Amino acid sequence: MDDCIFCKIVKGEIPSYTVYEDDVVKAFLDISQGTPGHTLVIPKKHVPDLFAYDEKLAAAVFSRLPKIARAVKASSPKIKGLNVLNNNGKVAYQSVFHSHIHLVPRYSDHDDFKMIFKDNSGEYNDAKYKEIQESIKRQFDNTNN
Repeated sequence: MDDCIFCKIVKGEIPSYTVYEDDVVKAFLDISQGTPGHTLVIPKKHVPDLFAYDEKLAAAVFSRLPKIARAVKASSPKIKGLNVLNNNGKVAYQSVFHSHIHLVPRYSDHDDFKMIFKDNSGEYNDAKYKEIQESIKRQFDNTNN
């Protein structure tokens, strides 16, 4: 896509701090560096988000994550863990609409990176869980998945 910043990075029109590249993916430092070593992994093929992947592309992209994640972790003995994040849609904090996976190194509990998962379990009962469960399970019967 002509106006996609990540497509321009893939084409070499915009410079990046590339840490890994092959025929399927490009991995480069996120310019924001949420923590040191924050890396983005993108498919070279333009797809807007995870919902647009087919099985072949998903297998190809996601199979490369462990190798790239291990390299990021090995780059500093101070890295103790790693968050793997994928945001899909504006409401989910996606800001560049070319699918990308964030690898965010974690150095400590106080490295200024936070994720909050609110516990809403008190608002659910067995019937409500089953209703949601069945709604999702029905989608696998849809031949479009």
